[in-house]
Amino acid sequence: MKALTYRLLIVLSRWFGPWIFTLVSRIIAGGYFFMFPGRAAQSARFYSSLFPGKGRLFHWLCAFRQYQNFTTVFMDRIRTRGQDNICFTSTGWQGFEEALDKGQGAIILMSHMGNWDVAASLMAKKRKNLKLLLYMGAKAKEQIESVQKQALHDNGIRIVAVEPSGGSPLDVVTGIRFLKSGGVVSLTGDKLWHPDQKSINVPFLGKSARIPEFPHIFALLSKAPLFVFFTFRTGPGTYRFMLSDPMHITCPSREERSRAVAQSARVYAGMLEKTLREHPYEWYHFDPFLVDYAGQHHQGNRM
Repeated sequence: MKALTYRLLIVLSRWFGPWIFTLVSRIIAGGYFFMFPGRAAQSARFYSSLFPGKGRLFHWLCAFRQYQNFTTVFMDRIRTRGQDNICFTSTGWQGFEEALDKGQGAIILMSHMGNWDVAASLMAKKRKNLKLLLYMGAKAKEQIESVQKQALHDNGIRIVAVEPSGGSPLDVVTGIRFLKSGGVVSLTGDKLWHPDQKSINVPFLGKSARIPEFPHIFALLSKAPLFVFFTFRTGPGTYRFMLSDPMHITCPSREERSRAVAQSARVYAGMLEKTLREHPYEWYHFDPFLVDYAGQHHQGNRM
């Protein structure tokens, strides 16, 4: 969705109500689904791995539902601007609060489940004076990303946009300093920003998946507690947040570092798989993720 279209829909929603945004965005999503069947087929193949006992029609219907659900991400970005238009419940928040009360900072490992930028805005409202830094991919061709990032910035959330080339060492230093000041750093656990990015192969859905190595190394080097975070939309304007118990990645020697990092990645992948089975239509990951036994990407889709 282009930025101009997005802004136009916002104006129309103010005039006629949010239903107009929902209607038009669902039509656009349906257009993507039917006009680009090759892309939709990639999602259908992913659902064939998630639901191997179902038929092809079921897998295509899952993909269609995924496309339609994705429209709620944009609608709820508008709702958060109304301050009180979205409410949420949370699990595991107390452990997260306790870590921050110690002044040691914390790392949140997020996934493309639900609507993370809405969750970030609500978290900032829930904990007074929360200092939150988000590492996000810079998508130059997707104009809507600039609108999204500006909305987060307006809520006092700091953004570090990582370029497809992989970012710079200065970005890492920025994160470490932010943690030491008692802030919260959010990193993406399920998406590689560029093909040469360092990754770890983990078991996933009976196959293998490549996930970023850096979040786990970052937690090891910073010694900050790592919380795996998921968010789900439970209804119009309502969300549920889930935070894991704090994970502390340690190793007795430098030689053990790779093993500790790999173990942390596998634990995260296990949580992600379990959550994905429970909420299969709220994972908005449209890039290659699963790999086949020859090491080639099995699923990929852009929208």
